[in-house]
Amino acid sequence: MSRGVKVVENSNDHHKTPSKEKGIDWLFVSSYEDQEEFGGGIKPLQIRESSSSEDSGSEDSSESESDNEEPEPEKTNGEPGECPAEGASAQAQEWEDKDVPKDRFHSELNKIQPYCEHCNAENKHNEQVTPRLLSREQFLLKLDAEGTYQCTETGLIFEVNGKVDIKYCVLSWSKYADLVVKPWIVGGPLFDVKCDPNCLTSIQFPHSLCLGYHDANMTFKVLHVKSSGASLESTVDHSATHVKWHVSSLSPVGPVIQSEETVYHHGVVILYKAVDHNPSLSFRVYIATNNDSVIKDISKSVKHSSKKFMKIDKPPVCQKLLQNGKKYRLISEPEAEITPEEIEFVDGSLLKLKSYIEVYLEQPVEFKLLLVEMDSEEIVWKAKLRECDWVQHDQNQNISKSSTSGNRRRKMNSSLSDEEVYDKRMKQVDTSDGAKSRSPLTDTQLIILAAKLGKEGMKVAIANLELERSDIEDIQEKEEDVTIYNFRVLKKWQEKEQSNATAQNLYNCLKSISVEVQDVLKGFLQER
Repeated sequence: MSRGVKVVENSNDHHKTPSKEKGIDWLFVSSYEDQEEFGGGIKPLQIRESSSSEDSGSEDSSESESDNEEPEPEKTNGEPGECPAEGASAQAQEWEDKDVPKDRFHSELNKIQPYCEHCNAENKHNEQVTPRLLSREQFLLKLDAEGTYQCTETGLIFEVNGKVDIKYCVLSWSKYADLVVKPWIVGGPLFDVKCDPNCLTSIQFPHSLCLGYHDANMTFKVLHVKSSGASLESTVDHSATHVKWHVSSLSPVGPVIQSEETVYHHGVVILYKAVDHNPSLSFRVYIATNNDSVIKDISKSVKHSSKKFMKIDKPPVCQKLLQNGKKYRLISEPEAEITPEEIEFVDGSLLKLKSYIEVYLEQPVEFKLLLVEMDSEEIVWKAKLRECDWVQHDQNQNISKSSTSGNRRRKMNSSLSDEEVYDKRMKQVDTSDGAKSRSPLTDTQLIILAAKLGKEGMKVAIANLELERSDIEDIQEKEEDVTIYNFRVLKKWQEKEQSNATAQNLYNCLKSISVEVQDVLKGFLQER
């Protein structure tokens, strides 16, 4: 039986004023791809009648998934009231014991800021906090005091009335496509939030729309998915970037809108290159709303493709807003085979299969890509792709090929899971000669490692090096090149560890770093 949607009006529109005394645990992390595999076809919108409006903290039991898929939303008990801090701390400890960081991280879930100056001007006054990334793309935020805090990774804004630990993750809208019925449309990412609801007063959800000065005829609601069904609940307020909702219970929730006017979306263009031994170039170009749920879906879709792809790091944000029904053309200079050459933009939030444009060049040459709005001929997005954008990936793959035995290990590891690969690597390093692991790292080695870490890898490193927040802020104030910044952070770690600042010790600290960086550290151990 299909689940229905019912509009539930929320009459409790008050919220507590944030306290001036705030405190958090500062943790720096990156993000990595989820393990959910896509299946099924495109699910059309259907209009349903309401079946229930009771609150619960879990989703439909028929939506069970494996450990490689999105985490199953858990039941959360409690009514708004006093916050039991001890219970929250115990729950957070249970999460940390249960969920350990994986050894591979990627940047798909990092919050992409929209180009629009009007929208970027909002919510700068909130306390910015960076959560810890647990396994299966779940975030853990530890807040020590009453206040209003904004997550740097997802854009979520939490208003809390005391000490609390909040666990949350981004979900796919496609799983709940039959719950979003016309005239309602998706307004932003879907989240599953878990904590003691007594401690959480309100949540502000980021949306992917540009309201400008034309939001008078828009209605915002929050789709609240519960075990008994789903309901549309009233919001407290909305801004150019967020939709505010008073917490009633905790389960999958996300913003939806109804509009009498044209809806404008902040858009992104995401590039992936096929990795093979052919000299030709083949790319996938995804045009999507700046919505974490959609971006996560795209990442998973590419990962589970029959081909291997690498993400091309280019500025993703569109310089012009996207509209449903508008036609866009992708142009290549010099000319390439582009299929299809023209598309009609549709917000694909509810679709399991994400559409993309294929770009093919017979020879590996530098080229430009431009996305053009056909009606106005205005450029919406552009990027120049150079050979170094994908050749560097191949060099990274070869960095640890210092011996024939190393090549054999890589071939064997290709059939193992990430956890098994990590265990094998740790065993290999642990059996290294003791003298090699006891020598401190040199400045030359630190600068090599700094260049390899990059911006995202350093976030993971900082989360594990246990440096003082003040030290990091002092380095950030210098606004230096990424490699120099990374070197200064590693140097600060070296000063803290002194004689214990060895390759072996750093390897042990960076258990959650990428395989490529681990290979560099292994190379340092083998050099001595």
